Amino acid sequence: MFLSFFLSAGVCSLLGNSTLLYVSYKKKRYLKPAEFFIINLAVSDLGLTLSLYPLAIISSFSHRWLFGRVFCIMYAFCGVLFGICSLTTLTLLSLVCFVKVCYPLYGNRFTATHGRLLLVCAWAYALVFACSPLAHWGEYGPEPYGTACCIDWRLSNQRSSARSYMVVLFALCYLLPCVLIVASYTRILLTLHASRRTMEQHISAPTHLSNIHTIIIKLSVAVCIGFFAAWSPYAVVSMWAAFGQIKSIPPLAFAMPAMFAKSSTIYNPIVYLLLRPNFRRVMWRDLGLLQRACFRCCLCSTIPQRPCRSKTVPLQSLRRRLHKSHSVHGDSLKLPCQGEKFPDFGPVKPCLDVKILTCNPIKLCNHSAKSLVYRPVKWPSNGHYFTTCITSRVLRKLSVAKAK
Repeated sequence: MFLSFFLSAGVCSLLGNSTLLYVSYKKKRYLKPAEFFIINLAVSDLGLTLSLYPLAIISSFSHRWLFGRVFCIMYAFCGVLFGICSLTTLTLLSLVCFVKVCYPLYGNRFTATHGRLLLVCAWAYALVFACSPLAHWGEYGPEPYGTACCIDWRLSNQRSSARSYMVVLFALCYLLPCVLIVASYTRILLTLHASRRTMEQHISAPTHLSNIHTIIIKLSVAVCIGFFAAWSPYAVVSMWAAFGQIKSIPPLAFAMPAMFAKSSTIYNPIVYLLLRPNFRRVMWRDLGLLQRACFRCCLCSTIPQRPCRSKTVPLQSLRRRLHKSHSVHGDSLKLPCQGEKFPDFGPVKPCLDVKILTCNPIKLCNHSAKSLVYRPVKWPSNGHYFTTCITSRVLRKLSVAKAK
């Protein structure tokens, strides 16, 4: 069970957070200061994925920890560091959204410098709690189920110093973020509800602002549900281990909360990629480009292998030649081959299926006889096209159909 979870969660987290970082890079010129927190969240989640999942997957094959004491401490340190950084980033993001929505006069003053300073504070905050067990306020050790490492649960039940660390960790890294996130998004929803009612009294038709309100509501609910689902089981078990009978806690009760906590690296990119329209548009656009590139590669591989000499010509010169000596009617063109005069057209045979290039410059391809592949400017640049009926000497007719 652990192996299949770590494999699937690791792949999904790697793809999701890498996609989120890629989308952020593509729109880096248009990033808002509040979106820096989403990037930082992807960085911390990706760090958690790369530092924890490989060792956990390898250990799950043998059903025991394989890497010794030093790597156990490093594993636990990375888990606490990146995990608390993600929690703190979510909390800061909710506070920034609260200020921008409920107090726009102050929110409009929030700059990129403010965002960077808050992110430095988030990493410093996480670093304090991650380094504390290294200074023997709390301890790192193997998890009870044996294939991973984290805070030593047994010591928190036996030593007062380890127990105090667990209590402070629970209060400042779970309870406080929980209260701030819920309070911030609750106030945001109340403010949006009041503004929507005021707006509906004056405007009956839906507006762009109402759509923004809907997006914020969905984002708020998704973040709160994801936060509670990922971290609440872990917090409950930590208090159970610190103040209860630890011997009565089955290993599975430790394993399941750890799995839920690690799953936060999956839902964070899903929430922000699917519910934020600006991120979603960039993602679907680039996925469409990738799909078209794969389509062109597959289509090229199906064309019969024949000797071909290719060269490029400027679009402007080709357009000038077309306007001087060729006729264009709707979706059909009558064009000569490259280097030939405009002849009288005869019977159309034989025919060869080729594809029109949707890029610039134009590509001219010579097979046994010369043929021309051309994309007029008025055709949409984001469509797929195919051509039919190319004769052995001249291009009799170019019939174009947009691929659905």
